[in-house]
Amino acid sequence: MSAFVTVIASLAVRRRAPVALVACLVSFAAFWVAQRAAQVSMIDLMVYRAEGATVRAGGDLYALRTTAARLPTTYPPFAALLFTPLTLLDTATMRTLGTAGNLALFVVFVRLSLRLAGHARVASLWWVAALAVWCEPVWTTLRYGQINLLVAVLVLWDLSRRPGERWAGVGIGLAAAVKLTPALFAVFLLVTGVVARRRHGSGGPWLRHARVAAASFAGATLLAAAVLPYDSWRFWTRVVFAASRAGHAEDTANQSLRGVLARLLHTPEPGAVWAVTAAVVAAAGLGVAVAAELRGRRAWAVTVCAVTALLVSPVSWSHHWVWCVPVVLLLATHAYRAAALGTLLLFSSYALWWVPHGPGRHELRQNGIELMLSAGYGTAGCLFLLIAGVTLRNPGRRQAVTKE
Repeated sequence: MSAFVTVIASLAVRRRAPVALVACLVSFAAFWVAQRAAQVSMIDLMVYRAEGATVRAGGDLYALRTTAARLPTTYPPFAALLFTPLTLLDTATMRTLGTAGNLALFVVFVRLSLRLAGHARVASLWWVAALAVWCEPVWTTLRYGQINLLVAVLVLWDLSRRPGERWAGVGIGLAAAVKLTPALFAVFLLVTGVVARRRHGSGGPWLRHARVAAASFAGATLLAAAVLPYDSWRFWTRVVFAASRAGHAEDTANQSLRGVLARLLHTPEPGAVWAVTAAVVAAAGLGVAVAAELRGRRAWAVTVCAVTALLVSPVSWSHHWVWCVPVVLLLATHAYRAAALGTLLLFSSYALWWVPHGPGRHELRQNGIELMLSAGYGTAGCLFLLIAGVTLRNPGRRQAVTKE
């Protein structure tokens, strides 16, 4: 009898994955239809294509203004080199491949996030992907045709390597060469290695990881400089310091500390207040991440570092916050279920778009309720850092790891 029950239970487990896969495919199909019904512009993908065309034509990359919104180039020159193949596609094909590619990357991102959080069930991958694809950062990433998921996958893939593996560091280096924010992960590895060497006499794995990341970043950047010397000089001497180039600090989509403070203080540039706040949060966030890594809690270290980078960056658009997926999974795994549910509801609510926004700079005149709604992601990020700090002080916190 017990053998019969075991066989039935095994069959039930095996059937979960196909059912979950079907549910995920149905969700993705509905998502695709909803995006097309909403007539999404994929405007950032159009900008990427224009950047690639400018490179091929030998034009001035950082003088480019494209689409009806007259959007500029904001990424390092290496990114523009990667965008050149987009010029070989017609617009319809590019949009189709952009959506399909981002959905595929999202599945990989969820898989890596589950692995990071300690989940091993295949069915969990499909159920999480089916639900999380509808959260605002993911929806907006695909709406604009953004590369956030590619950058996040490079970082998570890199940090899922075993210490000392040959390719550990390449993903972070390339991600930072495309979009500067992931460079904080290399700083995190460097600081961890230095602290480990001072405490235990050896910080080899982390220092090697940081060196490979730095070398990969330098290699990609030098390649871009060789191909695009004028654009590289202009970016690294001028454009990189022009935070306002990406958009107004107070835009409701800007969910970094700078955006939150600009709206709170009703000023287009929070200046020194933001600089001091960002410095404090950066130090605290890195401190928590390093402490977590040294205690063997990489999941907390990686997510804390990601959230810290989002908070202290001058601009963190809402679609940059795809890192909410591993954050929610980690909180749920460590029995912070109320926090996990609250975070999931926040990132699925689209609440930041409930406030007046758009032309007219309405965000500079927000009332109390509107300020709360438009500060959701930044507030959640700060609370997550606090939870992470508390968790490190309570090593007995329960972790529910599930395995197939």
